[in-house]
Parts: sequence; structure tokens; C-alpha cells
Amino acid sequence: MIQPLLLDLFCGAGGCAVGYNRAGFDVVGVDHRPMPRYPFPLIVDDALDVLRQLVSGWSIGPEMPGGRRFKMSDFAAIHVSPPCQRYSQTARMTGNKERHPDLVGPTRKLLLAAAKPFVIENVPGAPLECPVIVCGLALGCGVKRHRL
Repeated sequence: MIQPLLLDLFCGAGGCAVGYNRAGFDVVGVDHRPMPRYPFPLIVDDALDVLRQLVSGWSIGPEMPGGRRFKMSDFAAIHVSPPCQRYSQTARMTGNKERHPDLVGPTRKLLLAAAKPFVIENVPGAPLECPVIVCGLALGCGVKRHRL
């Protein structure tokens, strides 16, 4: 049985990717630095650049095992976790918000152009549209941390 393919942008170590895999997706991750513990194929590149390339009709993935390349049409859905420093409580309390780029807006714009189902995950305070609040305890993560 072929599983649908999910693109995991700003993937980090892969916590969300494991959840998507358990839900029935094959996953391809993208992060700007190597993630030795990422449990699925990983493309080391800028996530927004990769998304721009896919939206423009290019293929991605020269680093993939076996040289496989992917096009937007290969992906059933997209998950993104842009860095949250700009929207964190610490940035708001210390006034350091402006030191970190707003990645949610540009990412959302590209996701809409991709015309695929997508999820943007971030911290409370991030400018997400109609977010659902999830607590780490409810997911069995053992941490009382909320995410949108």
C-alpha cells in the first residue's frame, strides 16, 4: 500500500514527522541544517527556498537517497513549523521581537500558492488564522506546553 507523502518544512529533529508517519504518511523533511536524528529522508536547505522552488514547478531533492527528486504534485499535504522566537513570550517580555524574522506570513503566502492542505504549527501569540490550541500533555508528550 502506498502511503501519502507529507512535506515537513522547518522540520527540526522530527517530532511532528513521527506523528504524521504514525498517522499513515511517508515524510520528507527540510531544515537549514543537518538533523542527525531526523528519522526520515531529509533535505538540508532553506525551507522557504524549497517551498518557492516547488510552487514554481521545480523539483527538489538532489541529496535524497537514490537521487530521487520530488515535485509539488508528489505531496499530499504540507506541515510547517517556522521558528517561533519572534512570537515567544520571552521575545515579548524582553522587547526582542524585532530581532527575529516574521516567517509565518511569507510561509502562509507560499502555502496558499501551493494549493495543498497544510498545517502551520507555532506558539501562542503567532499570527495564525483560526488556530486550534493543543497541549503537549493531551498528546502524551509529558510537557505542559501549548502550541497552535
